[in-house]
Amino acid sequence: MASHEQQPLPLLFLIGDTGGGHRSAAAAVAQALDRQLPGKFVPVIWDPLRGPDVPRLLRWFAGLYGPCIRLTPWLWWLFWRASESPRVLGAVRRTVMAPVYGSVARAAETCRPALIVAFHPMTADPAVRARDLAGDALANGPLAPVITVITDLITAHLSWRDAAVDRVVVPSAEVAARCAQDGMAAERYVPLGLPVAAEFCQPTLSEGERQQLKRELGVRGDFLVVLTGGAEGSGGLGRRAAAILRKVDNVDVVVICGRNRTLKRRVARLAHRKGNGRLTAHGFVGNMADWLRCADVVVGKAGPGTIAEATCCGAPLVLTSYVPGQEKGNAEYVTGAGAGVYAPRPRQLAAEIGRLRRDPESLARMRAAAVRVSRPRAAADIARFLAELSGQHGVSGQQGHNGQQGHNGQQGTWNTGRDLLPTLIAD
Repeated sequence: MASHEQQPLPLLFLIGDTGGGHRSAAAAVAQALDRQLPGKFVPVIWDPLRGPDVPRLLRWFAGLYGPCIRLTPWLWWLFWRASESPRVLGAVRRTVMAPVYGSVARAAETCRPALIVAFHPMTADPAVRARDLAGDALANGPLAPVITVITDLITAHLSWRDAAVDRVVVPSAEVAARCAQDGMAAERYVPLGLPVAAEFCQPTLSEGERQQLKRELGVRGDFLVVLTGGAEGSGGLGRRAAAILRKVDNVDVVVICGRNRTLKRRVARLAHRKGNGRLTAHGFVGNMADWLRCADVVVGKAGPGTIAEATCCGAPLVLTSYVPGQEKGNAEYVTGAGAGVYAPRPRQLAAEIGRLRRDPESLARMRAAAVRVSRPRAAADIARFLAELSGQHGVSGQQGHNGQQGHNGQQGTWNTGRDLLPTLIAD
């Protein structure tokens, strides 16, 4: 273990704010590192796709992801499918994604990290390039090992798997099998799960505790449906909330709209006209774990982060859509495990909510299945793995309920490393 006088080691965490899952996963691992080895690391969370040092054209292109998956998902599927070809993926990297390589190299040169961790598929190959360039410049070898943490749950795009990184952290047996199918050596990929923040990983609540938490959040009724569309607020949540209000009595509906301001305004107008106090709209919330932990049903698209967080909270899922390509397998995984159902049309959704409202035994079985498939230790296990790779041993952490890492329920803090990138990160 490092001595008390040793300076904390910088770690470069590469994300892309295309959706919110990549940043959330990086933040969860940073939080777990701070809990296990406080003061030993300085995680630098850096976005080379939309950060201030990348060209405006690339920022614009990366910013199209949210509108594309909301408005023209078929167009995203065409791009996703085409770029599964090594030739097409190579062309994308050499053209529109070329500035990412320079951004990653500058960040690595500035903060001199002990590890580079890619939480976004289009940052893995640039991280390898930065490692190799540093190795060419230094007589003592590469700058740092490069690790990929895959944040797609079941179906991992080629860009996650083809970069010559040192290790790949995979979220599921399905992704591990695909790595093996690619011919990846078994020691290169490690099945540790999809990381979520510690507040989602507390012991599940009893029925009485969930009712009490609902009252603390201002919910008046006994049955709460939480609709969420991830950071982009995608999945047609406005239509689905309206269908639930029309068809199902005695339920409260909360819509978490993320950064989709248009959706929030639309739901707020619906709540004013027809909600009768049963419908509320929120943007980004700082207590998402509370909403998921007390929800009777969580409704949304099959995003990996939402699934990982909801299952850790023991919440039954009703999935309404998926992003073509990377999320289709997620819906099949949840329904196959019995942790949720798939209801793509608003009328089907309302019927499922009504059925579950009348069938507490089905809800209890779904809740138990969600707990079984959850990976609440993923962030802690990934943090321990990174610490070992960096040479920092002696990671501590008491074991709590059901083998989960014990904690006091408060969110950990960490240094985002802004002081290490003074010329790259604008305040």
